[in-house]
Amino acid sequence: MMNPETYKQQFTTDDTPGWQAIDDQLEKIYGTTEARHYPPLCGIHYMAGGTDPIDGASIYDSNHQHFHRHIISYGMSELYYDEEKAGGEFSKWGFEFTFRLAPFKDDESDPIWAIEVMNNLARYVFSSGKWFEENHFIPANGPIRLNTDTQITGFVFALDPELGKIETPHGELSFLQLVGITDTEVEELKKNPTVGAVEELIKNLKKDNPLLITDLNRK
Repeated sequence: MMNPETYKQQFTTDDTPGWQAIDDQLEKIYGTTEARHYPPLCGIHYMAGGTDPIDGASIYDSNHQHFHRHIISYGMSELYYDEEKAGGEFSKWGFEFTFRLAPFKDDESDPIWAIEVMNNLARYVFSSGKWFEENHFIPANGPIRLNTDTQITGFVFALDPELGKIETPHGELSFLQLVGITDTEVEELKKNPTVGAVEELIKNLKKDNPLLITDLNRK
């Protein structure tokens, strides 16, 4: 485990050790492929008074399993130099959001709405002090993509099948993947919203969809 002294020897105040740890993990999957990175949608970082808790999100085009967009957040974990956070048990909230999305006819370019979803969930975490973990369940109370004819109306959280969990200089970080679920699945989980029930659903989804790619056309 890293201690403050080792941290100060390894990094300077200009470094972003947490950000680099995320990039290093992504490089294992995508090599030198360049992501399309989107800064805070409101234009101002949260620490500077912006309304978006996420400091940005990267979108990769992935051909693993079948073509989809893989979105990764930056900001739920400790990104920047902070020797007081060195070697913590968890890096800030201990996770970053990820989301895998099959192409959808109404998304002419990158699905920026998905980054908005991450920001909305992040605002809940920052304001309530409650965080998300694997096998959590969230009904969206409507289509996850607003004003869209889709039966995907909720999410479950799974550990991203490729990115998993890493140790950063600030502590543990899990890549928590948002997995869209249908209205029928939402209603079933509402009757039994236990970790075991969510785990079982994720296991069943993985049989035909090991990377847990969300398809807004799924019925």
